[in-house]
Amino acid sequence: MRIIGGKYKSRSIVFNKKIKARPTTDSAKEALFNILENKTDLDKIEVLDLFAGTGSIAYEFMSRGAKKVTCIDQQLSAVKFINEQAEKWSMNIKTIKTNVFPYIAKESKTYDIIFADPPYDHEKAYEIPEIIFNRQLLKNEGWLILEHSKKLNFYKSANFIEQRTYSNVNFSFFNTKQNE
Repeated sequence: MRIIGGKYKSRSIVFNKKIKARPTTDSAKEALFNILENKTDLDKIEVLDLFAGTGSIAYEFMSRGAKKVTCIDQQLSAVKFINEQAEKWSMNIKTIKTNVFPYIAKESKTYDIIFADPPYDHEKAYEIPEIIFNRQLLKNEGWLILEHSKKLNFYKSANFIEQRTYSNVNFSFFNTKQNE
């Protein structure tokens, strides 16, 4: 696992095997950030990383100029690992060890981008966009990116913009701006 672009480009991250996670592949991560850089300015944004796992996506956002990333994961090993990496590289990453669903049900802060990568077989993955938009957790013209398996289809969901597929990785993009 490595950081693809930005300030920390090419830095390797030694994956902690204690973390139960499926890190986004480097090729899918590179494609995702190419898309995002064409959709929005990543400099000085605030990001919420749900089901953060190894923190790979958070490090990428920080490397590309994000002001702050908040990582949510219920695994203590994941939170500790992310904290260690953030401290090592002086990244402004805040971690919260909790279950994502109660967290987003109560959160009131808004973000420029919310990235969610639930386990591919998570029974509540379909609920994430609805909760995010009902709770108004995105700033004006903010983005929700949901990484998921090919089994899930969000085409009819409110605020859905597009889906991109990279091998076994699927990204669905949602925006607070209504479809044009």
